[in-house]
Order: sequence, then structure tokens, then C-alpha cells
Amino acid sequence: MDKAAVKRYYDLKSKQKEIEKELSELRGEILAFCETEGLSQTELGGYKVKIVHQERREYDDQKLQAALPDDELWRLVSRADPSKISGLVKLNVVKEEQLFGTYDLKKIALVQVERE
Repeated sequence: MDKAAVKRYYDLKSKQKEIEKELSELRGEILAFCETEGLSQTELGGYKVKIVHQERREYDDQKLQAALPDDELWRLVSRADPSKISGLVKLNVVKEEQLFGTYDLKKIALVQVERE
């Protein structure tokens, strides 16, 4: 490995941070516009904009551990990772009823933009 590779990596990571910040700002502008106009999808300047709403679970580690009676099962999860927990539910290792009260639902809006 040479210094050029490390420098390039650093430069790209810096650009990535800048791009992610700008994307976040633009996402906010798009969401605000659509909310103000009462739109869930629209066409602007040759682009289709679509707002998709989702609910994500945010688990409470202590409540989740209390709801999972098997210590081995808790070690599989090790912390409240929504994707791992969802996988255990799909595999019928954990019942959905066991999880009741261990999470809060967080509503998020996803912005999808496609070129027409």
C-alpha cells in the first residue's frame, strides 16, 4: 500500500461526508415542499418525486431482554438490532406477542427520485 492510496481514501471519505450533508439538506427541502403542498408524489423538471412513509421499530434493550426468556436467545440478539429481531420473528424463534411493549414505532419518510 502506498501513501497515494491512503490520501485518496481520506479525500473520498471527506467528499462522502460533504455529499451526505448536502443530500440530507436537499431531502429536507423536498420533504418540506411535498408536505406543504400535500403531495406524496409529483413530477418536477423531468423527475418523478415520491415520498414513501415507513414505520421502524426502536427497541428498548431492557424491555426486550425481559421479554425474551431464554438467555441463549438474548445472546443471539446481543442488543436490540431490528433486522436480527425481525429475522427471529420470521423464523418463528420469537413470537410477535413476546415483543409487544418492547419497542416504539418511529415514522420516517423516504424520498425517491427517478428520472422520467
